[in-house]
Amino acid sequence: MKNCAPFFLLCLLLLGCGQGQVSEDPDTRKIHAFDRLDLPERPNILWIVAEDLSPYLPMYGDNTVETPNLSRLAAEGVVFDQFYAAAPVCAPARAAIALGMYPTHVAAGHMRTGGNPEFFPEGIVPYEAMPPAEARMMSEWLRLNGYHCTNNSKEDYQFNKTPTAWDESSAQAHWRDREEGQPFFHIFNQFVTHESRIWAKADDSLWVDENLEVPVPPYLPGTPTGLKDIRRMYSNIKEMDHQVGDILKQLEEDGELENTVIFWYSDHGGPLPRQKRLLYDSGLKVPMIIRFPNRQLAGMRNDDIINFIDLAPTTLSLAGIAPKEYMDGYDFIGEHRPATLRSYIFAAADRFDKVTDRVRAARDKRYKYIRYYMKEKPMFLEVAYRNQMDIMQELYRLRDKDSLNDAQKLWFRPTKPDFEFFDTEADPHEVNDLSSDPQYADKIQELSNALDEWLISIDDTGLKDEEELLLSLWPGKIQPTTADPEISVTDDKVSIESGTKGASIGYKILVSGTEEPASWEVYQDPFTIAEGSTLKAVAHRIGFKRSEVVRKEL
Repeated sequence: MKNCAPFFLLCLLLLGCGQGQVSEDPDTRKIHAFDRLDLPERPNILWIVAEDLSPYLPMYGDNTVETPNLSRLAAEGVVFDQFYAAAPVCAPARAAIALGMYPTHVAAGHMRTGGNPEFFPEGIVPYEAMPPAEARMMSEWLRLNGYHCTNNSKEDYQFNKTPTAWDESSAQAHWRDREEGQPFFHIFNQFVTHESRIWAKADDSLWVDENLEVPVPPYLPGTPTGLKDIRRMYSNIKEMDHQVGDILKQLEEDGELENTVIFWYSDHGGPLPRQKRLLYDSGLKVPMIIRFPNRQLAGMRNDDIINFIDLAPTTLSLAGIAPKEYMDGYDFIGEHRPATLRSYIFAAADRFDKVTDRVRAARDKRYKYIRYYMKEKPMFLEVAYRNQMDIMQELYRLRDKDSLNDAQKLWFRPTKPDFEFFDTEADPHEVNDLSSDPQYADKIQELSNALDEWLISIDDTGLKDEEELLLSLWPGKIQPTTADPEISVTDDKVSIESGTKGASIGYKILVSGTEEPASWEVYQDPFTIAEGSTLKAVAHRIGFKRSEVVRKEL
């Protein structure tokens, strides 16, 4: 994909690759280790996505358990030290991943928009995110470029996928179902580390010693109940690592390991209380390892500050597709990598089920600024789903008998401050708020200004009352419907159109005596079709209802 850099620049690179990038000249593109990559024009791309996991791993300095398969990936690939979720909970985070856009840019910030109405505040009905008309799921852009795209199997995007998004999205989906020689993009989602597995697997045998010594963050209890759930988390990490090994073995069996760029990462921070759903690093900072074919850049560490919105444009770039202009993120690896990288990442937390909040954060490589909009509400907002965890009940027990330590009490403050400010290098657990320290006044103002600029740039939808937001998306709370596709034939060429701007159009060609294709082809340009065939077409714009399926005999 890239020509090798001149020798003297490589020397500079090798000296500085641990810092991420080396400047050649202020007026030219920076020479980076990724410029050394020599990839196929269209490599296979595999995502292995763990759920609810902070960097509790050996390659990030936590040696509580061994993870031989992830450690292998780290030794053969690149470990990313500054990778952050755009939201600290799964559905908004997955919206960012699928679209390359901030969740609060596309009305996807509330958890969940399309969930069970029983868990919604009064006045809110299930709805879907509404990205701009030109937006498509990243996988659809890959399909348009000839990739076989499969997902096994979580979706949860804050919108219903278009029928053209995947060749297959199911528990059976696999790259092995593609045509011979076709490049693939595949996602494996690893549910075993999910928050719910802390209580659902509570009576299962452990993958670790039942008395394993485990680190306890200062905001969690080190009581027998607390230790039990923390051990379960590490046990689930061991089980997840075993699953990674099975996937790598499949790649090797198929002879595809050295044709594939492998991403392993998690969908947001950890499963324990005061992790998931909060804008502390325990909810936002996540591990990521990327292994390139033939172990290129093996053992390298990267400290560029990267956000989930960058995954889609980067994956497109690796596949030879220019990132789309509507995307908020950018390519952090390929030929479209910008000369100037971002200085900050941003994140948001809004409603969780019935509990509404409004929090925003800005972070550079060291400092974190968190702004609270609903200051009259307690810092801790109860979420029924999380209450199923024994360690959460233990926190309640300690709170009610006034036995919480100072760090634990912070989460149970009766109101919120205007903002908090942390030095994450000196205080990785973010329990020492420096907002009133005058020596940080300039940095606080810098991050506050950066946050304000970001809020304006994305027209943050989460700053609006949610019912007002819903009515602006769906007048009368009625979802718009994608116009039915119109099929026409001119000079033996079939054309398909929809009256809805930006609608994705899928089609299937039915030939007498053969089975109907399982997946919808993505319509791009007029095409020829054998006489006597039947054409089926469907249209769907993200956020709209899917059209009716139209049939035409040809």
